Amino acid sequence: MGITARGVGLLVAAVVLLGAGFRFAYPELTLLGAAAGAAVGYAALVAAWRPRLTVTRRADPDRVARGEPASMALTVRNTGRLRSANLLAEDRCGQRSVPVPVLRLRPGRDTEVRYDVPTDRRGVVPVGPLRVTRRDPLGLVALARPYGAAVPVWVHPRIHPLTAVPRGAGRSLDGRVDGVPHGSITFDSLREYVVGDELRRVHWRTSARVGELMVRENVDTSLPRLVVLLDNRSVAHPQRVGGVAESFESACEAAASVVTAAHRADLPVLLLMVAAEPAEATTPGGEAGGALGPLDRLAAAELSDDGDALRAATTRLRQDRFGDTLIFLTGPGGRDELGHLGALRGAYPSVVVAVFGAAEPTPPGTAGLVVVDAADGAQFAAEWDGVRRW
Repeated sequence: MGITARGVGLLVAAVVLLGAGFRFAYPELTLLGAAAGAAVGYAALVAAWRPRLTVTRRADPDRVARGEPASMALTVRNTGRLRSANLLAEDRCGQRSVPVPVLRLRPGRDTEVRYDVPTDRRGVVPVGPLRVTRRDPLGLVALARPYGAAVPVWVHPRIHPLTAVPRGAGRSLDGRVDGVPHGSITFDSLREYVVGDELRRVHWRTSARVGELMVRENVDTSLPRLVVLLDNRSVAHPQRVGGVAESFESACEAAASVVTAAHRADLPVLLLMVAAEPAEATTPGGEAGGALGPLDRLAAAELSDDGDALRAATTRLRQDRFGDTLIFLTGPGGRDELGHLGALRGAYPSVVVAVFGAAEPTPPGTAGLVVVDAADGAQFAAEWDGVRRW
């Protein structure tokens, strides 16, 4: 509860009048002071009355790519028996406020407001809660209360279409590693025939020997497995334009493009961050259960001050061997530490590094890696075919 400037003035006047009236025995001053104090007290009681409002909101849609339109529909319903007079309401959308008309909202009626959600920057835009302010008729006291829960709108990085994904790694028994475009089917075991199995998979020689139908079980031993490592350290993206690290935004767009292309090709892909993500960036609302998808994680990704995280990340990659193709996305500040990535060539047959926003091209053959310099995510997508052939 807050007393307005008018209320403060009236309260001060009440104290002065009461003091003067009692001090100099002027009943008229005492009466005026008591009236002023009673007015402030009545205003506080009126403002303290809590209107019964129900707030519902609907994002359309709640997940968009950067630059795509998104809107929020807010409905406020008066579920009380009295008219909600002297109310002011505003909804919070990111860093701006949106006025909501609720003045003299009749019982059982509702009002709806629809407005655009800013999607010009990647991130999670919090919308809400609705802030309702009730004032007394004299404007002496104002009390603001929140209504409804905040709803996030996820603004994903732009996705640039990639023509294809990297090749898989087919390992022969003699230790040779070959490139396989889309995986290869290899015999694994035999099992009993069940209704619905294709007859062309029946192994007739074994079936004749054991006296019942046996079918072949095949597995794909060389399906490409992609690991996208996004460098989210502040030291890797030192340049700022209007407080925004454009090289990091470009790296997020490249990561989203690779992840989307892999999903469309039904290939396994794993998105990792160099620095640890906060809990609220991995689960909705920071609650346990229901992990976010890779695009939501990229929308919530922020730069970390953990400058030594790359060494720990590469150690984990070398020990766990999450895949066969490693794609490292970094900024100008990450070029001096590419030696850590060079140590992973034994664990990952294919290692590709993309450096965004560098003023000068990366020297060829740095740490023995395939390094691509790109100004932004669109240029990275344009050079992707050349990356695959390397």
